[in-house]
Amino acid sequence: MQLQQLRYFVAVAEARHFTRAAERVHVSQPSLSQQIRALEQELGADLFGRARGNIALTDAGEALLPLARRILADTETARREVQELAQLRRGRVRLGATPSLCTGLLPQVLRTFHDLHPGIEILIEESGSHDLVRDLARGSLDLALVVLPLPSPSPALTTVELLREDLVVISAPAAAAPSAPVRIADLAGEPLVMFRHGYDLRELTVAACRTEGFEPTFTVEGGEMDAVLGFVRAGLGVAVVPSMVAEGAGGGLRVTPLAPPGLRRTIALAHRSDVAPPRAARELQRVLLDSRA
Repeated sequence: MQLQQLRYFVAVAEARHFTRAAERVHVSQPSLSQQIRALEQELGADLFGRARGNIALTDAGEALLPLARRILADTETARREVQELAQLRRGRVRLGATPSLCTGLLPQVLRTFHDLHPGIEILIEESGSHDLVRDLARGSLDLALVVLPLPSPSPALTTVELLREDLVVISAPAAAAPSAPVRIADLAGEPLVMFRHGYDLRELTVAACRTEGFEPTFTVEGGEMDAVLGFVRAGLGVAVVPSMVAEGAGGGLRVTPLAPPGLRRTIALAHRSDVAPPRAARELQRVLLDSRA
């Protein structure tokens, strides 16, 4: 059974005349009649009664007509939706990102993307790089913003470096913290507000402290980015955060750079190597890469 045959069948059923139906679908009347006969043979039933030149639907034809109309309507809907997606009028992108990037980088990038493609829905999965890499591999994400090096490198993933960012120390303005650059070693004994386990910034900060020969002291731990910023504003301790987050955090925080060599992190855009991202995801990828300029 072919869509063309169903289209011809519906045309004859509505016109109740083979010649007029052929004109409607822009084929010759013999070609249309041939396709109708082929459809009847495949179904094993006559679809039209042809007594005395009058065309009438048989019981089989009456049963097929609403089904054929529905199939043709669904086909047209599918065609239109695919075309609209190709033209980026609608669609969906599943983007993963670390919480700090959701706070710092993504708002403006997504604003730019939405202005270009208001019909594209963006679903955000906020998690650490380890979980995002896993979700990419499972196919539950189209793209992910992750911190390099990957916690579990995979040849099935392609990464493109997006930016490198300095980390800074934030504290409450009333805290006894210097405004001049500080070293990681200067944080020994300082009360730290620390992110939850699995957070890339937690792993990076703790590793840097241990490299300097001390274990960090936590006053509060386990929070997400917004919670950590709030705890620092309340004077509960200091925290190490990306400079982009510190710049966009608003008032109530003192920002202190780290002395050379400092701490930097590399952010990359990742996707599966064996599956091309959907068209809408490739467009978001382009906007993200353009944001480097």
